[in-house]
Amino acid sequence: MRVLVLDGNENQAVACVRSLARAGHAVSVGADTGWSKAGWSRRCRETFVYPAPQQDAAAFVARVAEEAARASGTLVLPLTERTTLPLSAARAQVLEAGGRMVLPPHETVLRAFDKEQTTRLAASLGVAVPRTELIADGAQARAAAASLPFPVVLKPRSSEEVSADGKVTATGAPLYARDAREFLSAYAEVSRRARAVLAQEFVAGEGAGYFALMRGGELRAEFAHRRLRDVRPTGSGSAVRVSVEPDARVREAALAILGALGWHGVAMVEFRVRADGVPVFLEVNGRFWNSLALAVYAGVDFPALVAEMAERGDVRRVGGYRAGVRCRWLLGDARHAAEVLRGAPRGYPVAFPSRLRTLVNLFVPVRGTFHDNFASDDPLPELGDWVDFLFRRLPAGARRKRRDAGREGLDAQGSYSRT
Repeated sequence: MRVLVLDGNENQAVACVRSLARAGHAVSVGADTGWSKAGWSRRCRETFVYPAPQQDAAAFVARVAEEAARASGTLVLPLTERTTLPLSAARAQVLEAGGRMVLPPHETVLRAFDKEQTTRLAASLGVAVPRTELIADGAQARAAAASLPFPVVLKPRSSEEVSADGKVTATGAPLYARDAREFLSAYAEVSRRARAVLAQEFVAGEGAGYFALMRGGELRAEFAHRRLRDVRPTGSGSAVRVSVEPDARVREAALAILGALGWHGVAMVEFRVRADGVPVFLEVNGRFWNSLALAVYAGVDFPALVAEMAERGDVRRVGGYRAGVRCRWLLGDARHAAEVLRGAPRGYPVAFPSRLRTLVNLFVPVRGTFHDNFASDDPLPELGDWVDFLFRRLPAGARRKRRDAGREGLDAQGSYSRT
């Protein structure tokens, strides 16, 4: 089968290309750039470029549909929310072109990507959730600042938003507040990036994720890992992690949520496990995850299973996998070290990692560790990861900071404000 792996500059794209090619599929890698690290893999048969969905979602969908039409039955794999959302909304266009997708109904996709809706769903199922308030304007922000117990986390309601003109926009990382002044400052910043903001009580504990392939709300394959280091110590995707057996309480809560959603395809459910062992729900990510390579190394080949489900309609339930397998994102680990050296962000309420221990972890390798992007027989995706970061992502981040600083200046002058 021909498979279009989108988002070619993401780690999960590299894992998908290697897995699908190993399973005998013809893999084409798409990206909104002239080249991508997954496209540099020896396992990639061909590459193509599509318009960035952030700029023109309709043109992006049309280009993917055009590519899918080259071979009937082509599987389309969007790997991020920015590509999943417009393709899910316009899936009829892909299907009419002869393409296939493994997704639940679009209404379910929107519900899963909405943190406020999934938090309410989890609470209705008896799953522990942080105290949460949805804030739509300045008046609600001031009321929440006066009533919520601190510390709190402020985050966009959705990680990606689709505008009225069809553009997909990333809403950025959460911020933290220890008092009302920090709360209002954080709200002002997050609200510039998102239409609606969630304020949640900060849950101390260890991050935990449950990864699954579902068919109409029924489990077909599962995986879990323990995070050793996150890219951002405050919470983000992992830089180093090790496979573990699923925690029984995390598993039960995650499957309850995915079952209630009637989820179809892959998903990650994220929790924070408190000191008393209770998992507190954070969010659902209804797509492949950044650390996908570890699951494949440990024996749960999610990309190949999704391809089989697309072809046959179902897959046999997968049994166990190897615990104790360790995997590292080298660039992510370097970024973790940079974050630690920079110091804890304003308002962060718990202990931050040691600088000395972080540097030792970065430079002293652990024998037997696998890598997200590097493989001895396929080394170029690792090089592409660093080139992409240094020459694309870093400059783009600097431009965003300058733009945001300019907006803050306008706010300070009273040229505009968000109420």
